[in-house]
Amino acid sequence: MENVSYKIQDNCDGIDFAEVSDLLHFYGLSDLDKDTQKRVFENSYVTIFIKDEDKLIGVGRALSDGICQGAIYNIAVRDEYRGKGIGKLIVDQILSRLSGCNVVLYTHPKHLGLYEHWGFRRMHTSYAKFPQEEHYEQEGFFED
Repeated sequence: MENVSYKIQDNCDGIDFAEVSDLLHFYGLSDLDKDTQKRVFENSYVTIFIKDEDKLIGVGRALSDGICQGAIYNIAVRDEYRGKGIGKLIVDQILSRLSGCNVVLYTHPKHLGLYEHWGFRRMHTSYAKFPQEEHYEQEGFFED
């Protein structure tokens, strides 16, 4: 990585969840407010926050039973930090904490393919149900 001041944080202590909310909203990953995002991340099995000094530049989280199943969500990196290996760092950190688990990854359709170099493969055996189905339909989450 280019900058040695990047810090990996794996807990929610001192995180500005307004920044988290804005970052996830920017990429179309979530429209939840800061208080709800705080609860979402606090209730996750793995949380990863990347900081450049005090500035939050990347996030990711996973749900898991810690034994055999895990699911990765909300991988996002500030636009001006993209292409510097931060997304890779986030996914690597999450996968290391899900070692031995089957892992599914949930992402925006426009980011499909970004995760194949970790060994992720498209599945034929999953379904999704969303409370705001129209939004996800417009964003291209469903097959016809």
